[in-house]
Amino acid sequence: MTNTALITGSSRGLGLALARSLADAGWQLVLTARGAGDLERAADELGATALPGDVTDPAHVARLAQAVPELDLLVNNAGGLGATPLPPLARYPLEEFRALLETNVTAPLALLQATLPALRARRGAVVNLSSDAATGAYEGWGGYGATKAALDQLSNVLAAEEPDLAVWWVDPGEMNTRMLADAVGADEAAAAGDPAKVAATLHELIRARPASGRVSLR
Repeated sequence: MTNTALITGSSRGLGLALARSLADAGWQLVLTARGAGDLERAADELGATALPGDVTDPAHVARLAQAVPELDLLVNNAGGLGATPLPPLARYPLEEFRALLETNVTAPLALLQATLPALRARRGAVVNLSSDAATGAYEGWGGYGATKAALDQLSNVLAAEEPDLAVWWVDPGEMNTRMLADAVGADEAAAAGDPAKVAATLHELIRARPASGRVSLR
């Protein structure tokens, strides 16, 4: 039986690195991201299905669910950073915070709801990408961290409500990605971890299927 994974935000960074690792292990992949060109190149490389679009769009979520009638793994990796330069909460633009909640919290929940029948049928797994900003008081990271804290709690409750699924909310640690560069600058980001190494560790987690819970890959 071939395993099937749906990975959001999979045109670059950790999402693409995990897709490569799973493809090497024979997984069937459905990949989605907003950048159609990069996504289609990744899908061609990996023999995957590319469905470009925005995970905050309900019509796109419906298309993704239709593409995975059987699903072993949902990876909610797509996310936003929010306002930059990172502002203190006293000056955080509320419209940008509402949009960030939509991307980092509402969209993963919507995709989960849409794919839950397929996940239940295969006793599948869910990976929600979190951050240490969900638990630490880092100046400037309040908006982003609040959305990740909310995603953590959604994951926590999902694990209790769906005991036949494996649900992990994963802090991957700092990685050399475009998002981190936007937050802290390219020089500091370049010193962070390699997404490919983090993806390999995450793949081992998926393969081992430990009990549901919060996982740090640091």
